[in-house]
Amino acid sequence: MAATTHQDSLIYPFPEPPAPGAVTEVAPGILWARIPLPFRLDHVNIFLIEDGDGWAVLDTGIANDPTRAIWQALADGPLAGRRLSRLIVSHYHPDHIGLAGWLCETFDLPLLTSHSAYLGCLNISLSPGALEAKPYHDFYRRHGMPEEMAQLVSTQGHNYLRMVTPLPPTFRRLVAGDRLTLGGRDFEVLSGNGHAPEQLMFYWRDGNVLLAADQVLAKITPNISVWAVEPEGDPLGLYLRSLKALEADIPADALVLPGHQLPFRGLHTRCRELAEHHDERCAIIADACREQARSVAGLLPFVFPRKLDPHQTSFAFSEVHAHVNRMLWQGELVRDEASEDVHRYRLA
Repeated sequence: MAATTHQDSLIYPFPEPPAPGAVTEVAPGILWARIPLPFRLDHVNIFLIEDGDGWAVLDTGIANDPTRAIWQALADGPLAGRRLSRLIVSHYHPDHIGLAGWLCETFDLPLLTSHSAYLGCLNISLSPGALEAKPYHDFYRRHGMPEEMAQLVSTQGHNYLRMVTPLPPTFRRLVAGDRLTLGGRDFEVLSGNGHAPEQLMFYWRDGNVLLAADQVLAKITPNISVWAVEPEGDPLGLYLRSLKALEADIPADALVLPGHQLPFRGLHTRCRELAEHHDERCAIIADACREQARSVAGLLPFVFPRKLDPHQTSFAFSEVHAHVNRMLWQGELVRDEASEDVHRYRLA
């Protein structure tokens, strides 16, 4: 995820996050907690929604001992005296679903999520080494990544995906257009794409609150990536379409409760800023490919000039690839036929 924000364009009703193991009430019956992550993006937000005599949980954190300890501190501290009633997961990335299996088993919770999130996480859990297979390694090489870096990215770069506990054997599917009632509040179930397939969001219209997961963040852009399993996909096109749908469906002054960083107001402004950010990245790629045909790996220094570790390189490469594929779909780039072993692209 990359930084991008226009200063003072958003309103932050809660300028300080809760400490680990503590909660902040951000709307009637909705609590905000924060769990640390061992990455550059060093936290994930979770939300607890009053649900009768208990609390429904939205998202989990990754599967590690510090995260388990924070959940136990929450259960023994600010949530003591009321049970956890059910677990809702927005999407399959490990910082959001990683501890789902443990939470469901420890607190006897049913799991509610999308079909894509359940099967995506299940696939990773069952085949944690799949992305190290030769076809995926060759994908990185085909798009210009040097052998040593391709080896690092296809092994170390995907360690994050393994930070999950085995899922429960059953789940309840949530689909866009559903209504989910929690504590007398009716939440409209929304779905967005681009960052993750079928990422779930929840809008409480009476309270004007949007639980946005990672679809819209205040000061960074959600990672939009092409992965080796779907090499010709257009996640950026799907993401931009999802932003337009949010602008059309949700009021501009909704309180946005995101998966990372601070809650904010200014949804329509932020959606437009995010779309502009991706336009700027496409312009950078166009300028680079105007000079000469370049591979996805060859474009990486133009879009991400800073030094990257294998984890960051994996995401940055995949994000550049998403912009290249969008420009191919739009007819702005074409593959250079003179490049055989490595795919290179030039302006159309």
